[in-house]
Order: sequence, then structure tokens, then C-alpha cells
Amino acid sequence: MRRELSYGAAALRKRATVKLIAWSVPEILPTAVYGIAVARATDSFLGGRVWQGIAWLIGLVATAGAGAAGARQVYGRLGDLVEPLRDDLVRRVVRGALRTGDDGAVARLNRQVEIVRDTYAGLVLVLRSFAVTLFGVLTGLLSLAPLVAAFVVPPFLLGFALSLAVLGMAAHRVRASLTADEELASAAGMVFGGVRDITATGTEEYAEWLTSRPIEAHAAAERALAKVSALRTLCFAVGGWLPLLILLATGPWLVGRGVSTGTLLGGLTYVLIGLQPALNTVMNALGDSGLRYVITLGRILDTSTPTEVRRPVDELTGYQVRLHGLTFAYGPKAEPVLDNLELTIPEGEHLAVVGPSGIGKSTLAGLICGMLKPTAGRILLGGAPPGDVAVDRLAQTRVLIPQEAYVFGGTVRDNLTYLLPDATDHQVELAAKSVGAQQLIERIGGLDAEVAPGELSAGEKQLIALVRAYLSPAPLVVLDEATCFLDPEAERQAEDAFAQRNGTLVVIAHRISSALRARRILVLDGNQAKLGTHASLLRTSRMYRELHGSWTPGV
Repeated sequence: MRRELSYGAAALRKRATVKLIAWSVPEILPTAVYGIAVARATDSFLGGRVWQGIAWLIGLVATAGAGAAGARQVYGRLGDLVEPLRDDLVRRVVRGALRTGDDGAVARLNRQVEIVRDTYAGLVLVLRSFAVTLFGVLTGLLSLAPLVAAFVVPPFLLGFALSLAVLGMAAHRVRASLTADEELASAAGMVFGGVRDITATGTEEYAEWLTSRPIEAHAAAERALAKVSALRTLCFAVGGWLPLLILLATGPWLVGRGVSTGTLLGGLTYVLIGLQPALNTVMNALGDSGLRYVITLGRILDTSTPTEVRRPVDELTGYQVRLHGLTFAYGPKAEPVLDNLELTIPEGEHLAVVGPSGIGKSTLAGLICGMLKPTAGRILLGGAPPGDVAVDRLAQTRVLIPQEAYVFGGTVRDNLTYLLPDATDHQVELAAKSVGAQQLIERIGGLDAEVAPGELSAGEKQLIALVRAYLSPAPLVVLDEATCFLDPEAERQAEDAFAQRNGTLVVIAHRISSALRARRILVLDGNQAKLGTHASLLRTSRMYRELHGSWTPGV
């Protein structure tokens, strides 16, 4: 059935196109004649043949009437060409919505489809008018004086070709502008939504840093668009004004070669009344409506596979963590839990921290995340110099999930998107699937279902907190026994998801299996700390060998 409908729509559009072309032929007649009529009438008047000149002008009016009749029929045929396109787009949008459950289908159906239909109709009329004008002017010029055509047509075609070349650049820059606008709105919305927290914690500098990149990108995109507008003006000068200047400059030479004054005036008429307005109209239409048509149509057609929106963490750099002489004690007379620790955690690292209970693993997590203040030493982020600014930025580019996961009353969506309020449903669903919380969310009732924290198990709360952290824009994730209530397979899936997520992962491990998945392992043993791989630590660390020897796979 679908094939028959598609075939019928194609046949209808084919017949409509043929009729549209057929009724465009009468419009060519006045376009081709008016330059000749002006030339002949001018020569007749200059030669004293007044009635002959008037006859030429009357003939021009008659051909204009025939062209008007053809134009009336063109508008009647336009609906037959445009409406099948609209129907096809509506079917595509509905099929895509039924397949993906996309809430944005309503916006595409109500607004974007109408934009495409109206823009398509306007483009058809403009391009048809341009083709009619060009064909008519070429016919008239060649009939009037081929020598004049040789001076007029090449620069006009050059300007038109340049405008088409600029069009590709303009489309790319319009898309870049739209993308920059969306990223700016996203970043600004995230900052505005947390303005109370930002003010309370004194993190205005971080909020400024978070929005500065999209602001600069948007400004650069708008400047690039402005340059395209300047290039379009240059193209119009070449195609619209250069033929006129050439014709005026070569006028005496043409008259010397036998071209009459009327013929020269007819050539100027073709340029001023025919070619120049046609070029201006088609350039504006393709540069504005044409780009809007292409981009909007592309968004409508691109509904089968949702595209993953890049999160801020995907592009953050400069979050390497460096610990210099880090020392921490829980009191002025207490023994240091960590003493003179030197550690560098490169960007993109997957580090597991292991050691016996009470050795200081959670303390280290609290220090890295800014929850605790070092007794001595420094914690630095990236290449920033020592000081509170570096520590403050570190505190704002990390997320810590402790053993006791926090879940609050509200919807599932509110709990999952707490650290990324503008997350799309597709992002949330992808995060839940990656971490392994998809079945839990479905059991609760979906993203809009209310969460009752008291009815969730400790492991279920951990899954919700893990999805929240996965969605976070923070590039540094610290899991402090955040999977201890999950079974080994669920823990493996969650840690693998974070390992594949862009950014740095630090796992405070309660199972040695977490260490086996890490790229590097830090073993805390009293005041000693050893860093290495699984193979190297089996050779050099007795503590690690003991932890590994006591581990039972699958437990």
C-alpha cells in the first residue's frame, strides 16, 4: 500500500511539474520582447516613425497580458506540486514518532512541516521566475544584438556561479550558528537553574568559565555569518552591476560598430529590468529561504536515529589531578591518615584505590573532591598554580558518589538529571542503559514516576546515583564504594560504563575485581602508597598480593 501511495504521489508531482513548465512558457514572451520592443520603439521615434514606435509599445503591453495569464495558471498549479510534499513529510514525521516516541514530533508537525511547505513553494516560484527571466533575456539579447549579449551574459553568469559557491559556505555557517545558539542556551540554562547554589558556594568564577566557551563560539559563528553576507553583496555586484558598467563603458565602441542607440538602450533595459532584479531575488531566496528549507527539512528527515547530544564533559580539558606532599590527620595530635602522598592522576585515567578497611581510602576520595581540607600539601587541577583558585575549580569539576547513595522524593527524572537539568530524554535513557538501571526505571514506572526513597533497596539507590553521576558534566568521577550493594555483574557493567565515559574515573574499591578492571592501581598500606598495574603490584606489594589472594572470583 505504501508503495502505491508513493508511486501515486510521484506521478502527481510529475504531472504538476509538466503543467507548471507549460504555463511558464507564456511568461517568457514578454521577458524576451521588452528589450527588443524598447530598442525598436526608440529607433522608430528617433527616425520620425512615431506610429511604428507606438505599435511596438502596444505589442509589448499585449505580450505582458499573455504573460499575466500564464502567471495566473502557474499559481493554480503550484498547489498540486507542493501539497504532495507536505503529505509525504507528515507521514515521515508520524512514522518516526511512532517508532521512537519522540515528543518533538508535535513541533515538527505543527511548525517545521509548514515552514518547509511554505518555503518550498516560495523557492519554486523564485527559481521558476529566474529561469523564465534568464531564458527570455538570452533569447531577446541574441535576437537583438549578439555582440551586446557577449558583453552582458558572461559577467552575469559569473556572479551567479559565485553566489552558488558562497551558498555552500553559508549553509555550513548557518548550521554552525544554530548549533552554537543551542549550546549557549543549554549552558546558560544550566547556570541560571543553579544560580542560588552558585551564589551560596561562591563559584561565580566557575559559572563564568562554564558559559564563556559557548558565548565565544556563538560570537564567532555570528561573525562568520556576517562575512558570508559581505561575500553575497560582492557576488551581486559582479553579476548585477558589472554587466551594466561594461555596457556603458563599451557604448561608444558598440555604436561605432553599427549598434544603434535603441539597441544599446534595449540591452540596458534587459540588464536593469530583467537580469539585475532576477539575480537579486534568487540570491536572497537561496541565501535565506533556501538555507532555512534545507536545514529544517534535514531536521525533519533526521528522526529515525536520535543523535547523541554532546555533554560538557565530552570537551573539557585541563582536569589532571596532582597531589603534592598531601598529608591529612583528623586532629592536631592524631596520627596522619595520609602522609606526604605524591600522586598524579592524568586526564582520562581509570584508577582504583585499594587497601584494608580504615586505611584512608575514603579520606583520599574526600580530599580529591574538596570535601576535606589537607593538613599539609597541595591539590592541584591541570597546570594551574597552587592556590585556592585551583582547589575551587577542582571542587566544581568532580562528582563524588559515596557508599550511602542519596535519593530524594520527586520524579525519577528529577533524581537522574539533578546534575544536568537540561539533559534530553535520549541522554537519560542512554545513561540508564549504559549503567544498567533501565529495568529499575521501568519497574518504578518510567522517568515521570514518583520515587519513594524508603521503598528502594540500597543497591537500587546506588543505581540511581550512578546514572546521576554518569549524566553529570563533571569530567572527574569518584566512586567511593558506590557499587558495594550491587552484585558483581551489575558492578562490572556500571564500572565499565564509567570507564568508557569521557573523563577520569577513580574507584575506591571494596572488591579486588574493581582493581582488575582499572588501568592503574593505588595500594594504601599504612603510611605507604604504591602505584602500579595489577602485574607489577603482584611482584612489588605484599598488601596487594594478600588482597588478591583473599579474593574469590564472582564474590
